[in-house]
Amino acid sequence: MLKTPVYRCSAVATGLKQLCFSSECGSCFLVLRSSRHGNRLLSMSSSVCGKALPRRNPREVVEINGLEKITYAERKHFVPGLTKPIFPPWERDHQNPFYYKSPKPEEMPLYKDKPCFVFHQRTNLMEGVKQTLWLTKSKLIKGIPAQIMALADNPANEIENQDDRVQNAIKHARFWDTTENVPPRERFCPTLLNSLLHLCGLQQFKHPALGKRLLCQKYSLAASWHRGEDLIQVRGKNGMLLNSMSPLPAMAEREEVLGTADSVLETFYPISPTIDLQNLNVFDAKTDTGFVEGYPYPHAHTLFFTHLKDGHHEQLRAKMVMYAFGNALARARALYGPEPQVLEKPVVVQSVATNGRLFQFLVFQLNTTDLTTDTGVKNLAWMDEDQALYDFAKVRPLIKKKVVQVPAGLAGYHPDTFKKLLAFYLHGAA
Repeated sequence: MLKTPVYRCSAVATGLKQLCFSSECGSCFLVLRSSRHGNRLLSMSSSVCGKALPRRNPREVVEINGLEKITYAERKHFVPGLTKPIFPPWERDHQNPFYYKSPKPEEMPLYKDKPCFVFHQRTNLMEGVKQTLWLTKSKLIKGIPAQIMALADNPANEIENQDDRVQNAIKHARFWDTTENVPPRERFCPTLLNSLLHLCGLQQFKHPALGKRLLCQKYSLAASWHRGEDLIQVRGKNGMLLNSMSPLPAMAEREEVLGTADSVLETFYPISPTIDLQNLNVFDAKTDTGFVEGYPYPHAHTLFFTHLKDGHHEQLRAKMVMYAFGNALARARALYGPEPQVLEKPVVVQSVATNGRLFQFLVFQLNTTDLTTDTGVKNLAWMDEDQALYDFAKVRPLIKKKVVQVPAGLAGYHPDTFKKLLAFYLHGAA
């Protein structure tokens, strides 16, 4: 509150609502109207406009050869007329990780003049699956191979009380595992996948070969190959991997594999196929499965991805193709060596992705490691459309205009989705 009388006068300046002047103190202040009703902003200067003064440009230090600078370093305080001293950077006698300064990329031992295009977990491809087919020299086939569908349709492979157990697994992940009305996807999605894999493992008494498998997490993959003149690498940690002592059988016969030489890879000119990949000059062009030599479960069976976001299913399919190809290529290099060739026995890797409700299935068969040119034998990828395991899982009913739109509990269960997941799990053991 102002204790002095205030006289109002007209304002000429643009943007000013009122200009006030106090007769006793002689000070002038501005009264500005804000966007909210009834608020006023008072200030004794023009800084209320929110305009910051521009920073002064640093003075250029002129270096004159043969001229010695006289600084105030010896006096240890500022002296007008003397030059500001420049001290060398202080180097600690111990290693502190919080103050680590990396060397320049050119000084690193892994630096290379020719860059490498890297695909990792955070990469989002613009063209999705179409772009991965060019990068991996693959041909896409819609649907799932008949060998796997035969396992899904065989009644002998069903679990006792299969539908009831699967619905209980869904209810456990969505209702019983938490007290929240809407549990986060980061919680119920891995819980549901682990419960379903546990149900699939109950078939071990029928198929003893299921006991020769192991589920691992957080392994690091690295696979490098040349595509044209570019060096491409897929690396990083992907989802869970089901390893096996024995490899998966080939999905396509020899004649079908040789017939892929007539197929033409689809391009998306003028977009570069490596536009979304990370460009690095410091890299290690290696191929590694992520496991030590002599590991008893060397063959990659199925990759499991838990997609924790809605939408962007095309990006998820692209990651499924790239990481399935990377695991297959790393295993093929370990079996047949680094030389490019058409494989005598193709390497097959499966992939399953889910966001807790929708499931996506992929089968990838690596037929050749000669990936430089677009001609010759192509790899094969079988991919199916998204399939829902259930439609709704509500703790409370969804009511609109006093009408129950979606009842509480589990609604819209689809048993065929789990049958396909079980067939993927039993493939190679049944």
